[in-house]
Amino acid sequence: MKILVTGAAGFIGYHLSKALLDKGYQIVGIDNINDYYDINLKYARLKELDINREDAEHFFKSSTNTSKTFTFVRMNLEDRKVLPELFEKHKFNVVCNLAAQAGVRYSLENPEAYIDSNITGFLNVLECCRKYKVKKLVYASSSSIYGNSDDVPFIETANVNNPISLYAATKKSNELMAHSYSHLYNIETIGLRFFTVYGPWGRPDMAMYLFADAILNNKPIKVFNNGDLYRDFTYIDDIIKGLLSTLLVNSKNTDPYKLYNIGNSKPVRLLDFIEAIEANLAVKAKKEFLPMQDGDVNKTWANVSSIINDYNYEPNTNIESGIKNFIDWYKDYK
Repeated sequence: MKILVTGAAGFIGYHLSKALLDKGYQIVGIDNINDYYDINLKYARLKELDINREDAEHFFKSSTNTSKTFTFVRMNLEDRKVLPELFEKHKFNVVCNLAAQAGVRYSLENPEAYIDSNITGFLNVLECCRKYKVKKLVYASSSSIYGNSDDVPFIETANVNNPISLYAATKKSNELMAHSYSHLYNIETIGLRFFTVYGPWGRPDMAMYLFADAILNNKPIKVFNNGDLYRDFTYIDDIIKGLLSTLLVNSKNTDPYKLYNIGNSKPVRLLDFIEAIEANLAVKAKKEFLPMQDGDVNKTWANVSSIINDYNYEPNTNIESGIKNFIDWYKDYK
């Protein structure tokens, strides 16, 4: 089976590619390696997949690792010429779309990037799946689409028509677009609403990385809403277990259109999260307490009963173990 992973140089895309390669699958990974955050981290992830930077830097050049099971191509998802050529060449059985412009706060500064990647890019993926007869598409949605709902834990059947950031609006749009393609062309589409993913090789713009970096460099950390925020922090290994199940296992649910929360289902208060990081670093953080940021939400909490029922998903990494694993990786990487 040949699988396309978009966003393969990203945090989740890297971990998924590695897990699939370990299971012996043939993977083609694509990524545009944009400069939203440090590109050196993206190239370091690719190096872990045995793709050298000199090859990966060139657009449209296929780079294959020494085992010849992973091929990487640098390209933009919104490229309407090259993406169909890739589908035609490789005849993918399954596609996992993890490429997107990420970040709630950045969507206030650069909205165009979200339309290009998250809307136009996703449409191109759907069109290629239709044209080249891909039967299953798994794609990243987000917990941000729930907005500031007080009805917790969040369940997939909740009303999500009030996104409070453009990022969230693009993810809601992806779900609607996928629904129409499932209905019209009988493509199995599975949207996964990720809840605050963290762990080794994580993004530098996310809380855990920002906090660890600031604390170890004796800089203040920004604590929004005075620390009165709750997040359903989900360790990367638990996310990958859910992705592998939805990609490789046939669900008991025969509806071609599916949506699932994928989280830890145990919200953690931001100040408690910071204390656990401080304990692992053995350093006390300097805290700069700030008001709520535009586009942010007060609390995320996933009801994961649907994915448990359909795929036997079971998150089992507690926050203490997850933070320790991240800090160990961070010290080694730095």
